[in-house]
Amino acid sequence: MTPQTAFDRIESPNKALWEKGDFTEIAAFMRQSGEALVQSLGVTPPLKALDLGCGDGTTAMPLALLGAEVTGIDIARNLVEAGNRRAAQAGLRRLRFLEGDACNLCGVDNHSFDLTISVFGAMFAPRPFDVAKEMVRVTRPGGRIVMGNWIPNDPTFVSQLLKVSSAFTPPPPEGFVSPMTWGVESHIIERFGQAGVPQEKICMVKDTYYFASPEKSPTQFIDLFEAFYGPTMNAVDAARKNGKAEELHNQLVELANSQNKSKDAGTFIPATFMRVTVSV
Repeated sequence: MTPQTAFDRIESPNKALWEKGDFTEIAAFMRQSGEALVQSLGVTPPLKALDLGCGDGTTAMPLALLGAEVTGIDIARNLVEAGNRRAAQAGLRRLRFLEGDACNLCGVDNHSFDLTISVFGAMFAPRPFDVAKEMVRVTRPGGRIVMGNWIPNDPTFVSQLLKVSSAFTPPPPEGFVSPMTWGVESHIIERFGQAGVPQEKICMVKDTYYFASPEKSPTQFIDLFEAFYGPTMNAVDAARKNGKAEELHNQLVELANSQNKSKDAGTFIPATFMRVTVSV
């Protein structure tokens, strides 16, 4: 891999979306579940892992702490920089973060990784068939791909948050493919099928992720989404133009409070997702 030539400056609406805010503020609520998900993978070094759409390392860091050699790739430069700071602070020399596009992992060699993981990351890339093709390409034969994808129309938090937000934003451009389609079994099978993976090598199960903070209330949690999470920020911008910002805020706060399972003043909100495991 040659980072100097592989990851040139990327300009795209998707990049702008994820650089608009600061997802590290949301990721702070996701660390516990990120660690639990990685623990469930049964990782045994030596292992080379790619975390695609890695953010600032919610799954990449636990992988590295288990002894894996980890490369995190994200389209947002600010999150790559934050991840490299976290790795340096933790003294993790076998963890590095690079800027790149899940639709086109130029400069990443074929069959480079034993494990390719993407938890609520690559699902947001605009060309899903290219994403599947690239994940299969860079994973070695005998390796595996693991994705965590939100599920459309699911009654739990994230799906409903995105549904509420979309009601306040203009319709997407022609040709837009919803990231939520990565949570639909038929789409998952079709995309990996076109990448050469037979259906019997694809396992899909529903799992639960938790947004957790003992200090922050659900209302404070929503405040962070409105201030730092790109899709919600866009909804807030559109709602303000239409004089509906308060209506959007109230709906999101009601959603968070109704789904909060914390028994004290903190936040503990479950969200169902599709866990996809592909044997390459």
